[in-house]
Amino acid sequence: MKYILMMNTMRAGEGVPGWPQKDRRALIAFMRNFDKELRESGELVSAEGLAFPDQAKLVRASSDGTPITDGVFPEAKEFLAGYWIVDVESPERAYAIAAKASAAPGLGGAPLNMQIEVRPVMSGPPPEML
Repeated sequence: MKYILMMNTMRAGEGVPGWPQKDRRALIAFMRNFDKELRESGELVSAEGLAFPDQAKLVRASSDGTPITDGVFPEAKEFLAGYWIVDVESPERAYAIAAKASAAPGLGGAPLNMQIEVRPVMSGPPPEML
């Protein structure tokens, strides 16, 4: 079963960009190794980091179908920083992977213990909706 693991983080302009270089490098090394382990285990489907909210736009269609944009939103309290899509045998395995991501090193190497949202990826609408 596929799961998306979504890493939310603090407001843009806070956190990682302001850390000492040593701590930023430790986090990046952790994330690269984490992705490598998931790739080697065959569990990684996709993973991406995302730009800060100050580069985001909300888009909706106008009455004639042309895009209407709103944003940027640098004041967001939290934002989606990145995600992994994994293909694993059980929800428990997805939770274990999320816990490992959560424990990425922060300032001085202390675990960040950031929240990772885990959701099943649906291959279609649930049968009860059809």
